Amino acid sequence: MKENDNIKVMVAGDEHTCYATEINDTIQRASEERGTGIARRTDEYIIKKMNEGKAIIALDGDKFAGFCYIESWGHNKYVANSGLIVAPMYRGAGLAKRIKKEAFLLSRKKFPEAKLFGLTTGLAVMKINSELGYKPVTFSELTDDQDFWKGCQSCVNYDILMRTQRTKCLCTAMIFDPVWENKKTEQEESKNGKIVPLKKWFSMKQQVAGYASPLKAKLKLFKRN
Repeated sequence: MKENDNIKVMVAGDEHTCYATEINDTIQRASEERGTGIARRTDEYIIKKMNEGKAIIALDGDKFAGFCYIESWGHNKYVANSGLIVAPMYRGAGLAKRIKKEAFLLSRKKFPEAKLFGLTTGLAVMKINSELGYKPVTFSELTDDQDFWKGCQSCVNYDILMRTQRTKCLCTAMIFDPVWENKKTEQEESKNGKIVPLKKWFSMKQQVAGYASPLKAKLKLFKRN
């Protein structure tokens, strides 16, 4: 399916609460179709996320196309983009990637210092996460906030999670740590910072000593001849 330019991806608000039941029903059907766990939330919970400005919705006119919401854990040290879903008729056109990217940007804006993490069984979501800078990690690197893990109780694979004492499940854990991005920026600034002073040093030395570079000297000699 080709990408539909008519679909608008935006931060959800009060005006979108009417889609809560449809969102939850779509998540439930997707979970049953895949035979994997997608934790279902109550309509009230979805509405709360919309009212808080912590959700992304995709609409084709007034038709529901996709959704994702933000959750914070461990005193806002960890943030998850959860409930990523695309309505069946809009799948295969890159909409999930658009929604995920907007949820990622919204998360970075609201919680700039937090680690972004996710649990998923979907290869497509893993690929999107990887492109955004997420890396696979062990479950021990995720939040230890009990409220987060309680949210997994509605998942069909919850018994596996409990039997392994939360060390593994069918989901793959992935994390984006803003520290990685900050280190990359610092390294680039450090590299540029070393180059600029070096150029200035050569320029100042030439002015003080009154000599030109070997290349300029050769050009002057060539002009004289």
